[in-house]
Amino acid sequence: VQLVESGGGSVEAGGSLRLSCQASGTTYMRNCMAWFRQAPGKEREGVAAIYIGGDNRYYGDSVKGRFTVSRGDGGNTLMLQMDSLKPEDTHMYYCAAKGGWACSLESTFNYWGQGTQVTVS
Repeated sequence: VQLVESGGGSVEAGGSLRLSCQASGTTYMRNCMAWFRQAPGKEREGVAAIYIGGDNRYYGDSVKGRFTVSRGDGGNTLMLQMDSLKPEDTHMYYCAAKGGWACSLESTFNYWGQGTQVTVS
């Protein structure tokens, strides 16, 4: 499984960004996909997770009501629409994937992308 993120950048507080993660490789090994974020010197934080069918979505408390996770292209693309951005949303954002039925931000993810930087000022 390969994951490639895009869409990061710099934005003013209150603005929006849309992240994308292009996935390839064995489909059943990426049934569950998620976004995580991490700032230098801080622990990684779960942002949003979604199962391949799209019916079950999970969000971290700090982004609920502002971020929306979705999948497209037959499950090959993971998106994160980020609205009402705050300076504290400044992190490196990572796309992650795992197989199996379990899908939450507490799951163990096997595959990770290289990350895309989001900076909010």
